[in-house]
Amino acid sequence: MTKAVLGIIGGSGIYDLPGLENVREEAITSPWGEPSAPLRRGEMAGLPIVFLPRHGHGHALSPSDINYRANVDVLKRAGVTDLVALSACGSFKEELPPGTFVLVDQFVDRTHKRESSFFGKGCVAHVSMAHPVSPLLARHLAAAAEAEDIAFARGGTYLCMEGPQFSSLAESLTYKAQGYSVIGMTNMPEAKLAREAEICYASVAMVTDFDCWHPAHDAVTVQDIIRVLNSNAEKAKALVARLARDFPREHEPCPVGSDRALDTALITAPAARDPRLLAKLDAVAGRVLRS
Repeated sequence: MTKAVLGIIGGSGIYDLPGLENVREEAITSPWGEPSAPLRRGEMAGLPIVFLPRHGHGHALSPSDINYRANVDVLKRAGVTDLVALSACGSFKEELPPGTFVLVDQFVDRTHKRESSFFGKGCVAHVSMAHPVSPLLARHLAAAAEAEDIAFARGGTYLCMEGPQFSSLAESLTYKAQGYSVIGMTNMPEAKLAREAEICYASVAMVTDFDCWHPAHDAVTVQDIIRVLNSNAEKAKALVARLARDFPREHEPCPVGSDRALDTALITAPAARDPRLLAKLDAVAGRVLRS
């Protein structure tokens, strides 16, 4: 059995993880460039934890400027088996008001400026994204939210927009009519890259606003988000602490194959693979490339 290592990506308002013990900062070099920040490694309740602030220290990186490939690569190199993404989002549903945590299980990617795959010319791979979230990891998150009395919803579709601007009213009304649950700017291509790296992934979408569709609420502003963020951040830290306390110490095989996603994904013939790209894939795809 593989020992479980829990990765936490902190989104807006979550730049540190109080309660982490035996903390050490680790700057792991990635062939994909610079990650958002050095990793913070430690333990909670004896469980190995690796924390990465997605936007960097001081929120220096916009969603479009984040090096998602480097972030996922260094988490893989750090041994992360299960990855929880904490992210601020807007809501398209009355029943998901600000303060609600949504354990989304589907994504729609509307980004267009970001590198979305580790693979490409010289080594082509196609992983399944039919079920992008690990149901076991989501189940553990739901149990932790219940134990901490945090208002949450199971399931939902996260629409990832490019940003950094918020939606126009026409966009917001369109997305609502299409049935999406929440909107954010960061879970894609993060979830895709985690799947390619064979890391089990789950997102906690923390609602801060109603975007701009709601006639009884003003259009979203940074000031509005910050007011709710502070409360959400405290709840998120309690959620992580409870999750760490109750999380299995051995990695559980993923029922949707997140941790074996590359078993049938590689399509480029071995003789046609580019050695330079293979060298960059040593962590992400080493399991299948070395077999």
